[in-house]
Amino acid sequence: MLSISDFSEMCDLPPQTLRYYHAEGLLVPADVDEWTGYRSYTFGQVERAMLITVLRGTGMSVTLVRRALGQPDEALMLLRQHVKEVRQQRKTQDEAIRDARALLASPPEAVLRHVDEMTVASKPVPCPPAGRRDRYDWNAADAAVTAAVQDVVRTVESYGAVVAGTPWRTLAAGTPEQKRRILAGEGPHWLVKVPVAADEKTLAGSLPADIEVETFESRDELSIFMPGKSSMAKHGTALSRLLAHPFDAAYVDVSRMRHLLHPDGVETAAEVREIREPSAVE
Repeated sequence: MLSISDFSEMCDLPPQTLRYYHAEGLLVPADVDEWTGYRSYTFGQVERAMLITVLRGTGMSVTLVRRALGQPDEALMLLRQHVKEVRQQRKTQDEAIRDARALLASPPEAVLRHVDEMTVASKPVPCPPAGRRDRYDWNAADAAVTAAVQDVVRTVESYGAVVAGTPWRTLAAGTPEQKRRILAGEGPHWLVKVPVAADEKTLAGSLPADIEVETFESRDELSIFMPGKSSMAKHGTALSRLLAHPFDAAYVDVSRMRHLLHPDGVETAAEVREIREPSAVE
């Protein structure tokens, strides 16, 4: 029999870790003195300790390690599942690192610009599967928007049109019926708009019924770019920066907001409108 100190040294596991594994039922000592509480281990338990150390080194939880050791036939399946989750976590962390570096190196600043008139192909975005009612699922929404943009691009290009700018999404609230459906939670919540170079009348008569051709009127905009994936926090930050921008006799009309879909982030832009003095009453 090996004392806990000898077993600890042999397995390179601190005694407090061995006590924790004992409490969790992961590595139970071969004997525990009922009077002193001293734990003793057998040499044969070294292999189990080694397996625990290896599996814990992958980041597996104690619960998952216990399952892997208790169900050897499923151990490889559990490891594959864990590896998949670890890779997804690493991907998420890498994206967060890129976002943090971009935000710290160049804090987002609002930019005033003029946007020329353009022809756009517009399509409603099918509602993604419903998630938690108390949270907006930006990942699902972004995936649905991306798929809709790709569909519009493929369709207009098949009819000879050329994509002529950065696509964007905008809230599907341009008509009373669209507003009613959003308030009722029915959707669609978004429309995608793809700038195209083509004869508007010719293209409009050729496209499927769910894709409309419109004229986007020229306007002055205030915009701000947020790197990385969409989130409620980023959306709120962009909105607060736009609303806080100082203007003389003008304001940012957030009801006419659009989100330009760049490869490395989202640019939120809203029309800048003049504050007109009420006409004098004679």
